[in-house]
Amino acid sequence: MTNAALKSRTQDIVVDEVFPHAPETIWKTLTNGALMGRWLMAPTGFEPVVGKHFTMKTTPAGAWDGVIHCQVLEVKPNARFVYAWKGGHEANVGYGAPLDTVVTWTLAGVEAGTRVRLVHSGFELPRNETAFKGMSDGWKKVVRQLDAITGEKK
Repeated sequence: MTNAALKSRTQDIVVDEVFPHAPETIWKTLTNGALMGRWLMAPTGFEPVVGKHFTMKTTPAGAWDGVIHCQVLEVKPNARFVYAWKGGHEANVGYGAPLDTVVTWTLAGVEAGTRVRLVHSGFELPRNETAFKGMSDGWKKVVRQLDAITGEKK
């Protein structure tokens, strides 16, 4: 194997859907902590304010406690929401390996409602291969849940 073949490369997860809701309605579901807990995971300390740190908890693995450390990086109401997503532990291989990524939500009004584009970027392969594979399918389900929660009568 060449040195180039051994180098890590980054990969992104992209989910792009159109939902029959106004951007403002999706924005509320996307940036409200109580609602976020229904379509993703319950956040602790969340506010949609640039610089705000918050955490979410998932299944621990090995030396990793399951805590996902996030920081809000960008907030453009009804249009763009970006946060850092970090977790894992150096001692882990596979699930729970160190992850230092960014989640970007982009909303754009279209005739049928809103185009919702999720990009979870920065997966370092091969180190984050397990997370990338699992979260690729997971994010598709999460985005559908976001739509379902948004569509409920509030």
